[in-house]
This record gives sequence, structure tokens and C-alpha cells, in this order.
Amino acid sequence: MKLPVPLLRGKLDSYKNQFGHVGVLAGSRNMLGAAALTGLAALRSGAGLVTVAVPKGLNKTAHKKIAHEIMTLPLKETRQETPSLASFEQIRQNYGQFDVLAVGPGLSRHPSTQRLVLKILATCPKPLVVDADALYALIGHDDVLQKTGIAKILTPHLEEMARLIHRHKNEVANNRRQLALEFAQRHHCVVVLKGHRSLVASGEGEIYMNTTGNPGMATAGSGDVLTGMIAALLGQGLPAFDAAKWATYWHGKAGDLAAKRKARAAMIASDIIDYIPEALRRMQRSR
Repeated sequence: MKLPVPLLRGKLDSYKNQFGHVGVLAGSRNMLGAAALTGLAALRSGAGLVTVAVPKGLNKTAHKKIAHEIMTLPLKETRQETPSLASFEQIRQNYGQFDVLAVGPGLSRHPSTQRLVLKILATCPKPLVVDADALYALIGHDDVLQKTGIAKILTPHLEEMARLIHRHKNEVANNRRQLALEFAQRHHCVVVLKGHRSLVASGEGEIYMNTTGNPGMATAGSGDVLTGMIAALLGQGLPAFDAAKWATYWHGKAGDLAAKRKARAAMIASDIIDYIPEALRRMQRSR
């Protein structure tokens, strides 16, 4: 596969705004690390700017936990320190500055937070990457995916996909290709069905089976890294299917390099981020 031009940054007069501003709505009291992983992965994957929106009570901690290069947006919160529905207006006012919005990692399933997610999915005018707790919000409400004609990429693993379509996990595992395509076509979105040989399905009937990755990537936060990578490529202007396909391949490639250096059993999600640059160098050499 030929590398997309945005990944190469070949122009001498390039500047940060040309490579997209990724907004990340993620994190809660016990899961702030998910927000950090998603934001860092987006930055490592070429995003020019990254802003992580977190509950305001966690904002100072977020500044310490996440890289200095990442900005934060403190949001109105619930008593449990999760983003509140009352923060919707703050987020809506910032739609214009983002090129893409990633929603879900570590958000929690607090009812107010889940209502916030659905309102964002129904109104956001920018491309969306939907993961983790944001997928949980969609259960029984997947019609919201068609409220706007904006590109949406969903990144469920087998259990999340099973909940979304009200099927047993084993049925999804045995019919991955068919069910991923059916959902993508019905809702005019892109589905990244994660697992061994992850599948990327589009609403136009395209399908891609990934060839990179290893069992060492079955670790907490690996999916958050993928979400950030997909958002970065969307923000750089790639079409939704291409962004999902390339990010999935690149994510697995970085994971394969990490497994060789760290050993599969010892891998953690931040190892994948560490090897994103080396994975890109190898992808360039193999063009």
C-alpha cells in the first residue's frame, strides 16, 4: 500500500494547522489514563494540535499526566468527576476549532455523561471517532448515527459489537465480516471491528482485513491508542475508510515492533505509542 501524502510531511513550508486539530473527549475520575493515551497517540500520529477535554476537577492532574504539547479543555462535571451533560454548550462552542473529535475512552457510563455523548453524536459537524463508553451510549440509540451526514468511525471489540447489534459474542466472532459490513452500510459509517485480524468496513461496502498486530496488544489502553491514531489521520484529511485502515495497520505495526523489543507478555499500551515513529519509518522504506 502506498503511504498517504499527509503522513510524509514533505513540504518545507508546512505548519501545524495543516495537520489537523484533534479534540478528545475522554477521561473520568478513575480512567484519566485513557484520555492521556488517546491524546498522546494522536500527537505521535501527526496531528498538528491536540486538545483533551476532561472534567474540570481533573484538569490540573491532566496537565501533569499528559504531554506538555497537549492542551486541555476543563468541562463541567458530575459529582463523580465525569463530563456532565451541562458541559455540552462548552463543547459545542469549540466545534469550530476542531477538525475531528474522538469520543469515549475512559468517559464512564454515568447517565449524564451518556446523554452528553448522544447529544454530541447528533449535532457535531466534524468527523467523529467513537470508542469505548461512547459505544455503550449507542446501545438502543444507534439511530443517532444518521442524524448528520458527517463521517463517523466506530471502533468496537467483539463484546461491544455484540451489545450494539444485540447478538451473542460468539455469533459476532463467527460472522465478523458480514455483521461489520451490515452495520456500516445500515448506518453509513465505518466500523473497525477489533481483534485478531481486525476488520475495517465502510458504508460503501469496502472491507479491509488487517495483517499486523499480535496478542501482546491485548492490554489495557491499546484501543485508546488506536482511537487517537485514527483521529489524527482523519484530522489530516484522509477519508474515513482510509484513515481507519491506515491507522489500524500502523497501530499493529507499532505493536509488532514493541513485542520484539519488550516481549508480548510485558507489553503495555504506551509501548505501542513509543514505537509509532519507528513503525512509520519502516512503512516509508517499504513503499
